[in-house]
Amino acid sequence: MAKLSRRVALSLAFAIAGFWGLSAAVPRAEQAADPDLTREAILNDPQAPVGGNPQGDVTVVAFFDYNCIYCMKSEPELNKLLKSDHGIRVVYKDWPIFGEVSSYAAQVALAAKLQLKYGAVHDALLAAGAKKSSKDQVRDIAQKAGVDMTRLDADLAAHGAEIEAILKRNDKQATGMGFQGTPVYLIGPFLVASPLDLAGFQKTVADARKRQAK
Repeated sequence: MAKLSRRVALSLAFAIAGFWGLSAAVPRAEQAADPDLTREAILNDPQAPVGGNPQGDVTVVAFFDYNCIYCMKSEPELNKLLKSDHGIRVVYKDWPIFGEVSSYAAQVALAAKLQLKYGAVHDALLAAGAKKSSKDQVRDIAQKAGVDMTRLDADLAAHGAEIEAILKRNDKQATGMGFQGTPVYLIGPFLVASPLDLAGFQKTVADARKRQAK
């Protein structure tokens, strides 16, 4: 699919006053009983990777899969936003929905976070395009991104349950909000279930700031 125009992309963005409360498919009693299904868990999971300005005035929560072609198109545009707007905080929600290799790529990226290499691996995996059809290819991409593979394997073994718990929380939140695929961006009070170009990100961020100022 070609890059969306700003007009088309923004036509898919809509304000949902209660989106932090998740969709009607999740009963409020269940939301209250499950700490994973809260606004705080979505915004501030201490184990979720964070990029941009940690103190930014607008938070972008990005749900993505490393084998999603639309995520690959949108990620460079999000990175341009971070370079042009230093008030953006990004929370990365690895949500592997395209099979075993996607799941392994997410595990590798989260394990790389333990050696402060999440950002490098994240960008490299998305930039690699379709070159992620096997675990060996994922590992080669991670190694070229500067990851110590011996330590990575040790961290995957030692922290595998913790990483799996992160992925389960992300999946619970995404399915609870009724997401149908990737990418999905929560930008302030807006939800965009579509790739965006830089202009689209900038317009939605500007709208989020206006909404927050009211």
